[in-house]
Amino acid sequence: MNLRFSTIVLSLMLALSSSAGEKLKYIFYYIGDGMGMGQVMGAEAYNRTVRGNSDPLLMMQFSVASTATTYSASSPVTDSAAAGTALATGNKTKNGMLGMNADTVAVTSIAKTLFDEGFGIGLVTSVAPDDATPGAFYTHVPNRGMFYEIGKDAAACGYDFIAGSNLRGTRDKDGKPNDLMKYFVENDVAVVRGTDGLETVSSRRVLLLNTDSINQSNIGYTIDSIPGVLTLPIMTDACLRHLEKNGRDRFFMMVEGGNIDHGGHANDGGTVVKEVLNFQDALKIAYDFYLAHPDETLIVVTADHETGGMGLANNAVGYDLHLNYLDYQKVSKDTFSNYCRNLLRTRRVYTWDDMKEYLTDNLGFWKHVPVTEAQTEMLRQEFDKCFVENRGVDQATLYNSFNEFAVKVFGVMDSFTGLGWTTHGHTGGLVPVYAIGVGAEKFSSFNDNTDIPKIIMEIVNDK
Repeated sequence: MNLRFSTIVLSLMLALSSSAGEKLKYIFYYIGDGMGMGQVMGAEAYNRTVRGNSDPLLMMQFSVASTATTYSASSPVTDSAAAGTALATGNKTKNGMLGMNADTVAVTSIAKTLFDEGFGIGLVTSVAPDDATPGAFYTHVPNRGMFYEIGKDAAACGYDFIAGSNLRGTRDKDGKPNDLMKYFVENDVAVVRGTDGLETVSSRRVLLLNTDSINQSNIGYTIDSIPGVLTLPIMTDACLRHLEKNGRDRFFMMVEGGNIDHGGHANDGGTVVKEVLNFQDALKIAYDFYLAHPDETLIVVTADHETGGMGLANNAVGYDLHLNYLDYQKVSKDTFSNYCRNLLRTRRVYTWDDMKEYLTDNLGFWKHVPVTEAQTEMLRQEFDKCFVENRGVDQATLYNSFNEFAVKVFGVMDSFTGLGWTTHGHTGGLVPVYAIGVGAEKFSSFNDNTDIPKIIMEIVNDK
């Protein structure tokens, strides 16, 4: 019996045994932000054809696989606030609104309901903990950009553990520090920067953030290998250990792979694939827990929406993808664009030969990726336009503005890998739903995103 088949058989056996009237005590809710079918299949194809893994991605081995719609109350294409609200509360709302229905009435998340019933609650994200998806589980605001108010709600919610990059509401409109952090102190929340201080924390409540020197809207991309930053698996493990340390015999954890979405907005295939695989590493922590508690655990994996219209194949490659070239990409598109922007700011003398060396070292161009003479000449001309003549025009997306030269460089990379894009924003496509454990079979039919939290609560109340 091969590993793939034996894993699937074990999962099915555990799923069947866990549905025989056992009490659901442990709920893991994994949300791949922006993780549509293209993102999943891109990571799956890379995992199989490049890494040589015969087993599918872990979530694809779960006993239940279905899909969900994601439209909001105001558009067939949702934003993250409306989608997060749907996944957290079971209510549709308008784009931009968080924890409220379309009539601006506050709605209750499953995290809050379970917390009031005695469950421990942990929220983990690779982006800001006051961002849309985590915020939907504790706040009620008409505008997702109300970071100060969202932060106050995080401080007051009572949850055991919240983790992410950094809070964004700690300064006023003039850039001066405000009183937000005092609310965490007043609510006995231990604010920890990095994981080093977690072992000495005695408070029941923890806010885990990146180090002070890394002040970003996300924790940093997996592909950039930034020393010292938090990672999604590290934060997930820390959350689970903290809930156990608090003596929680029932708990709910939401884990968001937010950087999948950020990479999708950038149309950066290499970053997206590596973020989905990082999301899988975090998922394995829950799966290992499930294997130890199969009759008491439910794991649900889904996405709030798809980002970028990512697909496998484009007009440059047809049916012949070469995802192996992603192994030579050592930097995200964001990091490369910021590198280009800093070069322009310093006004240092930087030649085309210098840039060719950087592209060879960090993207494998010419050495591994067979950039053609025509593409080389196009890039050289674009280099002159942006760095010599200073005529480049940035391409603005939701989380960054990309140097025009960087856009051309990553277009060349796509022409070899074969990954394709339709937008820098979200799309209205279906997203996957995977489940295993107690009551998982209830997710087997077609779903809307509002169904998922309702089904979770149905399972809690049925068992």
